[in-house]
Amino acid sequence: MARQPLIAGNWKMNLHHLEAIALVQKLAFALPEKYFSKVEVAVLPPFTALRSVQSLVEGDKLLIRYGAQDLSPKDSGAYTGDVSGAMLAKLDCSYVVVGHSERREYHGEDDALVGSKVRAALRHGLVPILCVGEGLEIREAGGQREALADKYGAEVADEVRVLYGGSVKSSNVADLVAEPDIDGALVGGASLDADDFAKLCALAAGGPLP
Repeated sequence: MARQPLIAGNWKMNLHHLEAIALVQKLAFALPEKYFSKVEVAVLPPFTALRSVQSLVEGDKLLIRYGAQDLSPKDSGAYTGDVSGAMLAKLDCSYVVVGHSERREYHGEDDALVGSKVRAALRHGLVPILCVGEGLEIREAGGQREALADKYGAEVADEVRVLYGGSVKSSNVADLVAEPDIDGALVGGASLDADDFAKLCALAAGGPLP
């Protein structure tokens, strides 16, 4: 079963809302529409820029999707500083990152908390981008698609996209997505430059920018 590759740009704690608008506008201009049928492109801005990105994407009918970098396991309540899945759903987010290695390292998130965040995302119709952070030896050994099939069945494994989350650049993305069970990438620093990210997305779709 063919799965459309997903290239998601994780901006981390970078860009205020005006810079976010400029980057998305430039990305939409730099990436020809023909590539969107071959690769799904998403940006993951900070919470403060999500409303601005939503207005731009919906107002200009852009083909770029967007999502958040984290969410609370709770739907509402006295949780100062947290953002719920319900709030993200109202912003029409498609995706939300869950369990990023930086959240695990700097905020002490364990598998139990990450699992509750995945369930919170699903409750509100958000697609979680679940980061598992396996070691290099596990990554090189492969077998992730088989592990999913063994635990949840072949049908589930066929639908789940496995994204590469290492150092993804325009120089290596084509080789990565050419692998049989790599269905895209979670891109960090390279997603902060619209031209470079557009080039990366085009290469993931199988062709260079004109």
